[in-house]
Amino acid sequence: MYLRIRHATTYRYTGPVEFGPHRLMLRPRDSFDLRVVDTALTITPQARLRWMHDAYGNSVAIANFEAPADTLEIVSELVIQRFGSALPRSEIEPEVAMTGVVYSPAENAVLQPYLDLAAADPDGMLDQWLADFRARIGQGSGHLLRDLAHAISTSLTYAVRYDEGTQHPADTLRAGSGSCRDYAWLFIELARRMGFAARFVTGYIHDRTGAGADIASPVGLTHAWADVFIPNDGWVEFDPTNDLVADRQLLRVAVARVPEDASPVAGSYIGLPGSFLGLSVGVSIEPAELVG
Repeated sequence: MYLRIRHATTYRYTGPVEFGPHRLMLRPRDSFDLRVVDTALTITPQARLRWMHDAYGNSVAIANFEAPADTLEIVSELVIQRFGSALPRSEIEPEVAMTGVVYSPAENAVLQPYLDLAAADPDGMLDQWLADFRARIGQGSGHLLRDLAHAISTSLTYAVRYDEGTQHPADTLRAGSGSCRDYAWLFIELARRMGFAARFVTGYIHDRTGAGADIASPVGLTHAWADVFIPNDGWVEFDPTNDLVADRQLLRVAVARVPEDASPVAGSYIGLPGSFLGLSVGVSIEPAELVG
């Protein structure tokens, strides 16, 4: 399956402002399940690009600007080939929720940052939610993480949020709603509390059905979900927003321990108070036909 992705991010200001360096995470990594065929990155006003790999191995472009402007537009165009993902093969028994998953010493050394909790739970709300979840998983599918994603998907109401940042997992439970990144962050912190190594994933979702009846999150926006490391299966993708597991509709770009480390576009500007008018993001994904 070949896909053409266009991701446009546009910032508008009341007058010319000076831009600080911008950090762009828009290029996926090649893997057995996703191959990058072609890329193009267009930035207005013109910027000097320096490419690097961050601590997670993500491809990062650092954009440095020389001229002020009242509009900043960053357009990433990709052609990718998507293959089947790694579905979890092994069943995870409900008892794992109590005893914790067992990683080898070598795995544990590498996975430790993804095992450490990053969201405090002073009121015990997350622990209580997990206790309730454990009490009812005997009626589940037989795979603990599938059931966790399903429980989050069915207990929350999806809401598009355009403001920056990710809600604290406890706030998402209190509100009973959140965006895809809030669903993913809640899933990750709950999975870590059950002893699983989990990380945050950003990218896109492709509605290959054309109808989108089963997709809660908008296809025309960026998307977020979770990776969990399962012994003998490796990193497996779980999307609690859409109740998907290792689905080809998920188009991965970057991974990180915490959401703020995986922002597609991050930067600063210097201007008068009230200069910022707004931000718009548009994503289009279409089948691609390669010639030759």
